[in-house]
Amino acid sequence: MNMQAMLRQAQQMQKQMLAEQEKINNSTFEGENGLVKVTMKGTKRIEKVEIKKEDDFSSDDLEMLEDMIMVAVNDCLSKIDKETEDKLGKYTKGLPF
Repeated sequence: MNMQAMLRQAQQMQKQMLAEQEKINNSTFEGENGLVKVTMKGTKRIEKVEIKKEDDFSSDDLEMLEDMIMVAVNDCLSKIDKETEDKLGKYTKGLPF
């Protein structure tokens, strides 16, 4: 295989990887344990947190708690992404991915 063919193959693979990543990013995933249900996009950003209503909480309290959990988890995920970029970005800078 010559260098031109290898380059074309690598570019094609890169396009396919980007397309697959886009599909994952646009997908929605759910996790639940019976009391809490979390809906998240493939980008690892929480879209919704639902807590099963219990007699101990009013609807307003539950909604506020759900929002607070969502914000806190998304903040944590953002910090992880930033740290990952800070630590590993130097290795991937300039790579066509």
